[in-house]
Amino acid sequence: MSTENEGTAVPPAPSAPPVPVDSPAAVPQADAPRNRPAAADAAPPHAPTPATPSSGAPGSAPDSGWPPPPPPAGPAQPPAYGPHGADGPGGAAPGAPWGTPYQQPQSPGPKRGRGGLLAGILVAALVAGGLGGGLGYTLAKNDDSSGSTTVSASDSGGDFKRDPGTIAAVAAQALPSTVTIEAESSSGEGGTGTGFVFDTQGHIVTNNHVVADAVDGGKLTATFPSGKTYDAEVVGNAQGYDVAVIKLKNAPSGLKPLTLGNSDKVAVGDSTIAIGAPFGLSDTVTTGIISAKNRPVASSDGTGSQASYMSALQTDASINPGNSGGPLLDAKGNVIGINSAIQSAGNGLGGTSQSGSIGLGFAIPINQAKYVAQELIKNGKPVYAKIGASVSLEDGTDGAKITDTGAGGSDPVEAGGPADKAGLKPGDVITKLDDRVIDSGPTLIGEIWTHKPGDKVTITYERDGKTRTVELTLGSRVGDS
Repeated sequence: MSTENEGTAVPPAPSAPPVPVDSPAAVPQADAPRNRPAAADAAPPHAPTPATPSSGAPGSAPDSGWPPPPPPAGPAQPPAYGPHGADGPGGAAPGAPWGTPYQQPQSPGPKRGRGGLLAGILVAALVAGGLGGGLGYTLAKNDDSSGSTTVSASDSGGDFKRDPGTIAAVAAQALPSTVTIEAESSSGEGGTGTGFVFDTQGHIVTNNHVVADAVDGGKLTATFPSGKTYDAEVVGNAQGYDVAVIKLKNAPSGLKPLTLGNSDKVAVGDSTIAIGAPFGLSDTVTTGIISAKNRPVASSDGTGSQASYMSALQTDASINPGNSGGPLLDAKGNVIGINSAIQSAGNGLGGTSQSGSIGLGFAIPINQAKYVAQELIKNGKPVYAKIGASVSLEDGTDGAKITDTGAGGSDPVEAGGPADKAGLKPGDVITKLDDRVIDSGPTLIGEIWTHKPGDKVTITYERDGKTRTVELTLGSRVGDS
């Protein structure tokens, strides 16, 4: 699966759908102001194959039958609610018919497409607001003989204590240990991402693609939710793993590292909490579940640089450009992954190259990220596990085929390497690594990199129509090549 990291420009959102206004007999309501968020940050980790939007998806044309026909003559219709108070980015195009008055039908049928859904949500919200307002007051009878009444605001609901383990409690504990990262190259290019406190010495873990612009002579800052900003420097970055470690300059005392969980113990259906700065909106908290494990993801940041590979945790917690590098937490607040990539729909809303969450987010398992971060802090360079053979990176479902020629004309099977010692040859198709099914080269690489050099693994492969197995000890490679 191919994914994308996060982009730098905010795509224009589709125009708001038409919303009923008062019929001619009712008193017209004034239009509410339309909010238009400013463009914000970042660039995606590596983006999967786009999903096909439905007819009611953002950007689709309104129903051909809009607006509906006027109702038959009869009793006066109740007043309709006015226009939306907050459009998404882009708003309605000049001259578009959104908000054109019409008479509300007496018995409206089901509304098709996004417009009808949003209108229904708006009405429901307004009705709920009215109920809330009514219940928030108590009616007290006056003692005088006039029989007048007095309406007073309720003083109930003062202090509210949130139990440990609630989303609010987890967020309150984790937010002070997350940072919004601004990376800028020497030429002024850059973006926004997220990171979290790894230790009391001021090391922050994030994605490589978040800080890549600042690696060679750029500028790097980290801002805490308190508003305090610190200059930082890159300690080490691993392009293949898409993990980086930065360190705060003049790090404050009292830093509280987030507790690291065990990503091997995560189960599908477990609750997740993601923290990040989507489109520059720092300290944003979203929730979801673990949708899948061991999801093979090959991602890139769109710059043509070397791809990253991961055997990822998949979550439906909303992850957008700017969330990259932020922690994915379990229900107890333990870090189980680093939010890194999203599957995009098409090529983004409004025809732009940048897209937002469609509920398919991917995180690097924290067990792998922890090992990589420790190596970067210790040596400044990543250490990769390897089998010592070149495999095809083409998509497929039959396995990872060892190529006839290695990268740059080198031997496809490294002489004296793990694959060579195990008897693997060009043309062999690897179908399993231990109990993991291998359907392509990127899947094999992602699975190998969940291990450490020196680990023993069992390789299942096919040669001349026969299935064979062999055990080999993984070798090592230092640095990105």
